[in-house]
Amino acid sequence: MKVEIWSDVVCPWCYIGKRRFERALDRFDGRDEVDVTWRSFQLNPDHPKGDRQSHDECLAAKLGTTMEQVRALNERVIGLAAAEGLEYDFERYQVINTFDAHRLTHLAKARGRGAEMQERLLRGQLVEGEVLDDADTLVRLAGDVGLATDDVRQVLESDAYASDVEDDLRQAHELGVNGVPFFVIAPQ
Repeated sequence: MKVEIWSDVVCPWCYIGKRRFERALDRFDGRDEVDVTWRSFQLNPDHPKGDRQSHDECLAAKLGTTMEQVRALNERVIGLAAAEGLEYDFERYQVINTFDAHRLTHLAKARGRGAEMQERLLRGQLVEGEVLDDADTLVRLAGDVGLATDDVRQVLESDAYASDVEDDLRQAHELGVNGVPFFVIAPQ
């Protein structure tokens, strides 16, 4: 069975969905026959590269709501994340453009470390308060999953894997994906 998952590496719901999927997969008798592919998606594709905004201010503007309502929503999401063993930190969360981080997930996938990179970026952004548009941060986090510093810097200083990210985004558009996580499950 093939499972494709469109996800953004800064998406609170994606990390919750990832944990729930992993738990379900652990209980599935045929788990060794499941091929999981992570696909890129951007929640904020028009967000300017290098621009950082606080989570709460950005969400309030996006939803047209008050900061008090955003905090209440955060508490709900934090509670759901905690039920999955995740400790979200929206105080340090920065809204960024995730295109370069997705390019690194493709580099990691090419090196057989795609799932580990996906996990490391989600954890970095949502739990540890890392800012995933900072080159030095991305190099360090990629190193945590075994990617060579020189390879990561080479990717970040070029347009390597940009077409892979764009292909994922195009496929998502063709499928009508407008929210993530988005799962496509098909027999092989």
